[in-house]
Amino acid sequence: MVLLLASCGGSGSNNPPLSTGGGGASLALTTVVTGLSNPTGFVPANDGSGRWFILEQRGTIRAIQSNALLATPFLDISANVTSGGETGLLGLALHPSFSQNRKFYVNYTRTQGTQLQSVISEFLVSATDPSRADSSSERVLLTLNQPYDNHNGGQLAFGPDGYLYIAFGDGGGAGDPLHNGQNTNVLFGKILRIDVNSTSGGNAYGIPLDNPFVNGSGAPEVWAYGLRNPWRFSFDQSGRLFAGDVGQDNYEEIDIITRGANYGWNVMEGAHCFSPSSGCNQTGLTLPIAEYNHTEGEGVIGGFVYSGASIPSLQGAYVFGDLQSGKIWTLRESPPGTWTRTLVITGGPAISSFGQDNSGEVYVLDYAGGAVMKITAK
Repeated sequence: MVLLLASCGGSGSNNPPLSTGGGGASLALTTVVTGLSNPTGFVPANDGSGRWFILEQRGTIRAIQSNALLATPFLDISANVTSGGETGLLGLALHPSFSQNRKFYVNYTRTQGTQLQSVISEFLVSATDPSRADSSSERVLLTLNQPYDNHNGGQLAFGPDGYLYIAFGDGGGAGDPLHNGQNTNVLFGKILRIDVNSTSGGNAYGIPLDNPFVNGSGAPEVWAYGLRNPWRFSFDQSGRLFAGDVGQDNYEEIDIITRGANYGWNVMEGAHCFSPSSGCNQTGLTLPIAEYNHTEGEGVIGGFVYSGASIPSLQGAYVFGDLQSGKIWTLRESPPGTWTRTLVITGGPAISSFGQDNSGEVYVLDYAGGAVMKITAK
């Protein structure tokens, strides 16, 4: 299975049919904003403005203020973005000191000649207009030539350590034909960790000294490997890194990402042998904390650990969903190391991403319907 955003439908309904879960709560999806074009990401501003930034796949970032979509894009780089299928504007992260230094980072795809590339770039907010970014301020940190047009990953986020984490898929093609997932010397199929505050020696970014391969046996940017297409990841309040890794033929998985860990692709798909199909060597592999098969959905969308106040029964639950089925689940850990998955919403939209505001409430992006929806108690 591949994550083809452009090909998926969705109900677009404001209040889809619900199942009961999440510790007994009955949950709903309540539409907050409409009028977006294929939204792919949700990031709250950390500057006290109360804004949310919504990525549109075509290459624009829209701002939402007081639950209203502002007409003028915050950033428009659509002329430089290759968009469609699994390409486009895929990730956004605001610098931890965004309110002071005006820096933010994006992950997008472009075509140079005939070569598709993933690009990680830094931009600045306009010095004279805080409602607009300066599109001429782009500083490219990293480019990656993509061998196929799928499995581009896309997520960016700053960790509690202040470093920028970046997700790249395995480069595409069915079954990881280039064997990138298990090759620590390439950036495909990895979570990267870089220091955007260090440009010593003329480099565009620095390498944290505690990265696992900083002294050899792998690319120094690599933090974790063996991933197929980690489309969305997030940090919880304690600093744990949860990632949804999109599956191939049968299984979707949720992982907790840790330093230097190998998540098994393409030896394994989820907790099951993939290549070979049986009897695979699982030595040294980190298995997912949860998985589901393709009778339940195809295209896991990693979410967030709920830390809001409006749904007390969701406190501490990891909320995630599925692109094609529109289902939303929670994961809870009890006892430590044992995770229980509960279906809490069915019949939802084509979920492209989750978002979390500064109060810990969780939102869903309706890719086909162009809406931001909030998870609420019914």
